[in-house]
Amino acid sequence: MLPPILFRDERFVVLNKPAGLPVHAGPRGGISVEDAFPQLSRRRDGPWLAHRLDTDTAGCLLVALRRAALHEAQRCFAEGRAGKRYWAVSRGGPDGDAGEIDRPLSKRSDRAGWRMVVDPAGQAARTRWQVLGRSGGLCWLELTLLTGRTHQARVHLSAMGWPILGDPVYGPPPDGGDRLHLLARALSLPLQPPVDAVAPPPPHMLEALAACGHA
Repeated sequence: MLPPILFRDERFVVLNKPAGLPVHAGPRGGISVEDAFPQLSRRRDGPWLAHRLDTDTAGCLLVALRRAALHEAQRCFAEGRAGKRYWAVSRGGPDGDAGEIDRPLSKRSDRAGWRMVVDPAGQAARTRWQVLGRSGGLCWLELTLLTGRTHQARVHLSAMGWPILGDPVYGPPPDGGDRLHLLARALSLPLQPPVDAVAPPPPHMLEALAACGHA
């Protein structure tokens, strides 16, 4: 089944990926976003995922319909020109209203699997944050990812003591959230013509967002 389309032209499609749906099947197989690609284009050379979202993250996912468009998008991401804004609902939150997290990240593996960790010797990772609302022990944050490390938003907020509600990996056990409260809210690429898409909050985030002031 094709996820809802937020943006489309002859070069790109931005899908509203639901939480829980992987972008690709992986070694275990199963349904993924890529299963819907034949519905987007019948060209032999494509479509392609232009970037990735975690399985548990909902929202804007960019798909390139042509190889030249894929390369354009990859350059935008690599050069930090792509705009990536996220919404998160965290347990606890910052004292201030806005700021930036600058903590390098690296991947660590053990018998239980792998996870990303804050590591001074890791790759540079920067996340800009702004508080949009609060309610009791919850905080609604808008995050701008200035770099694109795996699990960046999740690890950064957890490291600051504000783990994302429902995070099964980086949140405190047990967490009362039923699903990860993280949304890839908006995506923009400064191309000609530009690419701009905004994703609505998924159903599982609406209650927490409303408590924090979202109308």
